[in-house]
Amino acid sequence: MNVSESIVVNADAATIYEQISDPTRMGTWSPENRGATVQDRREDTYVGMVFDGRNKRGRVQWTTRCTVTAADPGRLFEFRVHSIGLKTPRIKGPVATWQYRFEEVPEGTRVTETWTDDRRSWPDFAANAFDKIATRTTFADFQSRNIHKTLNNLKTSFELQGHS
Repeated sequence: MNVSESIVVNADAATIYEQISDPTRMGTWSPENRGATVQDRREDTYVGMVFDGRNKRGRVQWTTRCTVTAADPGRLFEFRVHSIGLKTPRIKGPVATWQYRFEEVPEGTRVTETWTDDRRSWPDFAANAFDKIATRTTFADFQSRNIHKTLNNLKTSFELQGHS
């Protein structure tokens, strides 16, 4: 199962990629993410880079361990969430994959954000029950709303605030 949405941002693909591929900045746009800590010092994002994402929904906070699986400047950024926990990501197993594609268009760049549910080993009844408790709906519906908010925040940030 995956959810995807696109938006056109009046900025060049390289500039948008540079900011989105820095996981420490995602909290700028995401309604849930509060940034990340990269495991090793870095100059550029690279395949295999590991980071811990900090997240919050209401009063609940959690941390995810993620690994970058694609880093093609100006074209594609992708990471896989493979561990989760409250303060420390201790529970290992496939959780989700997040992908950002960048396509130059006459008006700027089409940014496509895609969330893929990687919980294939979970029994359907367990995943559905967890989804209802965690989101009061399905994760697909919930992530669709989050992606929509993230992309709109990204567009506003780049277009109205001068590419911050």
